[in-house]
Amino acid sequence: MPNIAFSLNTLESLISILLALLIGFGIGYIIRVSHHEKSIKNSKAMAEKIVEDGKKEAEKLKRENVLEAKQEIFTQRKDFENDMRERRQVVLTLENKVTQREENLNNRAIHLDRREQSLSSREERLDQRKEQLEQLNSKVEEVLKEQEQKLVEISGLDKSSAQDIIMSRVKDQMADEIAIFIRDEEEQAKNQVQSKSKELLALAIQKYASETTTERTVSVVTLPNDEMKGRIIGREGRNIRTIEALTGVDLIIDDTPEAVVLSGFDPVRREVAKRALTTLVSDGRIHPGRIEEVVEKARVEVDMYIREAGEDAIFQVGIGRIHPDLVKLLGRLSFRTSYGQNVLKHSIETAFLAGKLAVEIGEDEILARRAGLLHDIGKAVDHEVEGGHVEIGVNLVSRYREPKEVIDAIASHHGDKDPESIIAILVAAADALSAARPGARSESMENYIKRLEQLETISNGITGVDKSFAIQAGREIRVIVKPDQIDDLSAFKVAREIKEQIEEKMSYPGTIKVTVIRETRATDIAK
Repeated sequence: MPNIAFSLNTLESLISILLALLIGFGIGYIIRVSHHEKSIKNSKAMAEKIVEDGKKEAEKLKRENVLEAKQEIFTQRKDFENDMRERRQVVLTLENKVTQREENLNNRAIHLDRREQSLSSREERLDQRKEQLEQLNSKVEEVLKEQEQKLVEISGLDKSSAQDIIMSRVKDQMADEIAIFIRDEEEQAKNQVQSKSKELLALAIQKYASETTTERTVSVVTLPNDEMKGRIIGREGRNIRTIEALTGVDLIIDDTPEAVVLSGFDPVRREVAKRALTTLVSDGRIHPGRIEEVVEKARVEVDMYIREAGEDAIFQVGIGRIHPDLVKLLGRLSFRTSYGQNVLKHSIETAFLAGKLAVEIGEDEILARRAGLLHDIGKAVDHEVEGGHVEIGVNLVSRYREPKEVIDAIASHHGDKDPESIIAILVAAADALSAARPGARSESMENYIKRLEQLETISNGITGVDKSFAIQAGREIRVIVKPDQIDDLSAFKVAREIKEQIEEKMSYPGTIKVTVIRETRATDIAK
């Protein structure tokens, strides 16, 4: 029994402890929840306070920024006013300036208010005006359409036809104005350019004098008698075959008395054959062995002559050192002719003229001479190498690293490309001057007549031309126009059109002057 009572007491104690614990946990949980809610309320209050403080701070910053902006505006305005005051300081005293500034500030505020009102009213008026203009524009378009329709009905022309007629009239009127403008500009340019160019060319020609006789490569060997022809031919033609085989030149022995004609495309070979044949004729011993010996000797002599001719040309021009291969090529030009003019002498003359022109305009005289001397270097081998002498010359001087001005002068002296340097322009002018001066070159009668006929044909093909006459050895073409078809202004257009066709269709040395003549004759008969 006592044990049972002890157990019950113990159980009651445990239950009491458990109940106490549960009650403690419940009270703690309630306290914790209430504390948490209080914390949340405090946090919300704090957050609201922070937000409110932030709003107040933002508002404060905003007011500060506005104040700073206003202060900045005020500062700039003050600087402006100070600047204005300083400019007026000469006529105003300090006291007047202070007073004036205050008055200006007040007036400026009033003026700004008034201006703002004025701008607002003006904007309203502009909007109204815009609407009125749009209405008027629509009305004008309608009226124009009605008028256009009436014009089409009255004239019987559609819009495109009327435009063509108007454009045609405008074109005719503008053509006359353009012709007048071109005439005036050309006369002014010609007066300036011709005086200066004549002065430069006259000085260059005056400072350099050269022979005006033409030269041709000798291709005929004179003989003491006709018996020598048989000895040159030899038994069964062995002598003539040997000469032709060794020299590469054809010997033409015909009925021409006491003469043998040498025919060959290479002028150097022709010169070797000429010298060898002259030696054989003077010596009298003509047989294959002797021919071979004399031809070899003549070839050595010609090589020496070529080198000496090149060195002499360089010495005359005074351009300093030059590559030995170019020296030899220059010497070969002494056996080359162009329209009867010796190419080496023409190159020397071009070098001197280009140098004189360079001195007159302040350019490098030595460089101009060098370019002038080498401008036709391609002609030395143009019969051996494919291509024109301009292209060949550019390749040669490029290979031997000549200055770029020299290369440009060679490439552009015939107008194959536009010149890129003043030296190239001077060389082209000197080249044309050397070729065009009287007596420098000769042409065959056939080519001469053909050029004159071509000049007259081009001129006669222009509308309104009555007659044309080539005069001054083809240096001038005089054109007589029909006065009822060509007026004074159109005469300038005819001259320009003929000039452009001559430049496009013809190849000629120097220049050709085009003169258009318009003459009106009035004839009556007294009875």
